Order: sequence, then C-alpha cells, then structure tokens
Amino acid sequence: MSSGPFPKETAFCCWGFKSDKISIMIKKILFWTILILLFLAGFCFGFYIKKTYFGELKNSDGRTNFLILGIRGYDFADSDLTDTIIFVSLDRNSQKAALLSIPRDLWVTSIQAKINTAYHYGGFELPKKTVAEVLGQNIDYMVVINFDSFGEVIDSLGGVLVDVQNSFDDLKYPIAGKEEDLCNGDKELKCRYEAIYFEAGLQLMDGATALKYIRSRNAVGEEGTDFARSARQQQLILALKQKILTPEVYLHPKKLLELFSVFQRGMTVDINKKDYGKLAQLVSKINWGQIKTTALNGNLLINPKNHYSKQWVLVPKSGDWQEVQQFVEGILK
Repeated sequence: MSSGPFPKETAFCCWGFKSDKISIMIKKILFWTILILLFLAGFCFGFYIKKTYFGELKNSDGRTNFLILGIRGYDFADSDLTDTIIFVSLDRNSQKAALLSIPRDLWVTSIQAKINTAYHYGGFELPKKTVAEVLGQNIDYMVVINFDSFGEVIDSLGGVLVDVQNSFDDLKYPIAGKEEDLCNGDKELKCRYEAIYFEAGLQLMDGATALKYIRSRNAVGEEGTDFARSARQQQLILALKQKILTPEVYLHPKKLLELFSVFQRGMTVDINKKDYGKLAQLVSKINWGQIKTTALNGNLLINPKNHYSKQWVLVPKSGDWQEVQQFVEGILK
C-alpha cells in the first residue's frame, strides 16, 4: 500500500467539503447577527415609543377628567367664546365614562362673567380652574374644538344619523359674517338671520346642518333653552362617536388619517404627546355602550329675574356650588 500523499482528486474533494462547511458557518453567523441586530433595533424602537408616547396619564384614583370646549369658528365675531362646554370623565378602573354638559350662560362670581367667556379671557388655565370650582372635580386635560372643523369631520364621514326628538323652528339663526351688517337701515336687522327648521325623526345630517342643529339658540318653545341645546350637543357627539366606531371607518387607515388631519387643524389641546399612547389605551378600554350623559339643568340652576350683571344668566338655586358638586359626585359613582 502506498504511503505517499493523497491523490489530487482526494485533496480537492476534502477542500471542497471544508469550503461548504465554512460557507454554512458564515451564513449561520450572518443570520444570527442580523437577527440580534433586528431584535436590538426593535427593542430600542419599542423603548423609544414607550418613552415618547406612553407616559403616565394624569388621574385621581384612576379617573381622568377632560374639559371639551367648542368655539364658534373663525367666521364669527368673538370667535373664541365657547358655544359648547362639556366635562368628560373616564374611569380606567370601572371602564366607565360620564359626559356632563354645562350651559354657556352659567354665571360664575369668581370671574364676574358667564362661564363661556373664561377661554376668551384666560386661555387654557382659567376655564379649567373655573369648571373645577363649579363641579368640584379636577380638570386634567382640555380640548378646544373649532366648530368649522367639526363640520368637516362630519362631512368626511359622509354625515351622521341623528334622531331629532322634537320638531322646532328658529327664525333668527345668525348668518356668519353678517354680525355688523346694517341691512340697509332695516331696524329689525333681518338680513343678519336666516330661518331654519328641524322635523322630528331620524335623519342624516351633513356638517353644515349638524352645526345649525346644535348651535340654534332662538328656537320657539323649550328647544330654545340652553338645556335643550346642551342635550342636542351631547346627542350629536354620541352620533359622531357611533359613526367613527363603525368598521367602515376604524378599519380604513386612509379614512383615519383624513380624520386625524382634520382634527389636527381644528383642535387645540394641552395633552402632551408622551400621554397619547396611554390615552389611546384608556379610550379603547372604556365601555362606550354604557356612557352616562347628563347636564346641569333646571333642577339645579335658575334664571334670576333681575341679575346685577343685567344679562340673561343662570345661577345655582342653592346660592353656591354644593348641590351641583353633589350631583356630579353621584353621576361619577
């Protein structure tokens, strides 16, 4: 038997075998390196998202309170007076929500003015402080919505279904931009207004119609009161919520991006972006089918015949806010 070196063919075969093993090893190293890098990148991205968008929401024993103000829109004079004032409370423990409307004509002695002027005079801080004084509840966050954008949201959704409870006429609905029109000397200034009518029953409203429905202040009969107006505002908000939560909307990224864009243009908030993630989690956990809706109404408030301000105002029947605060505590239980 020969004891000399391996034949060339054998040496080539062994080298080829080793080369294949090295190639497989390199591929494994590359695979695991890439996998580890992807994991680290994902971890870092997740950490960034958590740090940037998942801070701790302000709350009191698990309850986070919001103040929503609706301003008239920039086509109107005194555009930063609030037509809509709504207190919203979300409880992460019970997963329940409560919505309370506050009449804009409520007189608050501490600011010597109607509550709807607080944003006009004091930006974000004064409305939060004033509503907290009235309700006895801390306000964690505030949202200011331009009604013009509110109408855009409704139009982008293709309208909302609203069940009008009572038919009503409003013969003096103000026309935007005509607040100072002298109407060619007409003493009744009729050119500043238009007549609107709503018939009882379920109907699909576009943005412009919906805004007239919730803004109307001069309707004949009970629908002309601030209390009825607050109820209509709540009704529209719930109808809008119902439409947004349909699969046709929340399962379509393009529609959601469109809505987000409109909201961005028409909303001003004091919610820090680090709270967005936790806020989204909280909103998703709330049982919106059992939301409590109510308003400060004639059981708690009264219109004094001769108020020293010489304005039409509402004040607490008891003379202070104690009964109002007890009422609010009751709906939050």
